[in-house]
Amino acid sequence: MLDLEVVPERSLGNEQWEFALGMPLAQAISILQKHCRIIKNVQVLYSEQTPLSHDLILNLTQDGIKLLFDATNQRLKVIEVYDLSKVKLKYCGVHFNSQAIAPTIEQIDQSFGATHPGVYNAAEQLFHLNFRGLSFSFQLDSWNEAPKYEIPHGAMVKRMHIYTGNNLQETRAPVMPWACFLGNIYADGVDVLRDQAGPLGLKLRLLTAGCGPGVMTDAKVRTIERSIYFGDSCQDVLGALGSPHKVFYKSEDKMKIHSPSPHKQVSSKCNDYFFNYFTLGVDILFDSTTHLVKKFVLHTNFPGHYNFNIYHRCDFKIPLVIKKEGADSQREDCILTTYSKWDQIQELLGHPMEKPVVLHRSSSANNTNPFGSTFCFGLQRMIFEVMQNNHIASVTLYGAPRTASKARPESSSSSH
Repeated sequence: MLDLEVVPERSLGNEQWEFALGMPLAQAISILQKHCRIIKNVQVLYSEQTPLSHDLILNLTQDGIKLLFDATNQRLKVIEVYDLSKVKLKYCGVHFNSQAIAPTIEQIDQSFGATHPGVYNAAEQLFHLNFRGLSFSFQLDSWNEAPKYEIPHGAMVKRMHIYTGNNLQETRAPVMPWACFLGNIYADGVDVLRDQAGPLGLKLRLLTAGCGPGVMTDAKVRTIERSIYFGDSCQDVLGALGSPHKVFYKSEDKMKIHSPSPHKQVSSKCNDYFFNYFTLGVDILFDSTTHLVKKFVLHTNFPGHYNFNIYHRCDFKIPLVIKKEGADSQREDCILTTYSKWDQIQELLGHPMEKPVVLHRSSSANNTNPFGSTFCFGLQRMIFEVMQNNHIASVTLYGAPRTASKARPESSSSSH
């Protein structure tokens, strides 16, 4: 049985690990994987057709705990303990729930002190006792009439929630805590730079913890801006973003068959290679001969995709200039985002002339893919990988390298 410390408005954990509000989904899953012999039977709950409409939930069924992640930013929003009989809980080092200590209203008063009167919810038949960043729900099945303010003696806690602020219904996932950075950089947002012909590069707003140039956004977190372009060298990218988490060499180009003359392409002795920046949700492809950037891949990390949880979600924006038909030749500015659906994109960019390329991913050890195929459509030097629920799994940007005469803009700092 887990023995955990409750920290209101912050976390639930022990000396080895903790689930902290604002923690990225990938870090919480990493904790569960590392301690899989202790924390077993974990469910991932999400809406398959409308993944943005409901929180993404990690349900620790053996321990009676749910971790609720914001569907948009995928950071931990609420920690719920829904079965207190499966876990030991303490506050400031003193247990208030264990096999020997029942979580009654008297025990909660003794451990946490006074607070505002409780609020009764007739529909749930629960009495909610709220502290800042912490609430307890008491079951009142045995009482015919609920008291207005005072919770009856002996009432037992049915559920406990840890969250940010004073209102559980209005709470939001906080910014990522400094302790969750672990030496990595994260993207606060990614803007696609482009001209009328197509994409030119990326402008990234990066969050980093520790010393260095940049503007402070919190006690120890800084934000900086970096731009990278098609035709940039490896050194340019390393100077802007630092070392990648992984370098992946392409063993084969499975899309070569869709080129106009695949049989005429001479196979190279060297392979193109990716810089994988998992915490940015970005891959950068370099040409094996010139070692210059030739493609960017932006990942949305929607649940139900084969690559889910490999990358953090890239919160990107792609500006578009749409020419309207008519005598005036009016132009309209639009923006595609991580959350745009494929039918919305087609309304703006038009329908692709060619049929999609069907992409069926599977590992070498297991040829099955429980999530099904995705479909790749090419428009305006962009390839959209579309899931079966109409959401975008990834966007691949490609274009001609910059000319040598084009000056590279300097990176700049920014603040929230």
